[in-house]
Amino acid sequence: MTTTVPGAPDITSAATGTPANAQRRYEVRRVDLPLSCPLPSMALWNSHPRVYLPIVADEGKADCPYCGAHFVLVD
Repeated sequence: MTTTVPGAPDITSAATGTPANAQRRYEVRRVDLPLSCPLPSMALWNSHPRVYLPIVADEGKADCPYCGAHFVLVD
């Protein structure tokens, strides 16, 4: 389900046609650390203030307090 904000532009990923940053689970590797959200690869890198997440200290899992994205360390 996609929610829209009245007056907000409809920004979608050109590759998939889905709303930008709509994915909720991301797998990251140690080479990607330090982990921040939004990730540099996200379509809207400025969708909310950048926050660094302590994924290693939190048993390899972290949630973004702004957008709710769930990150899992896979190696």
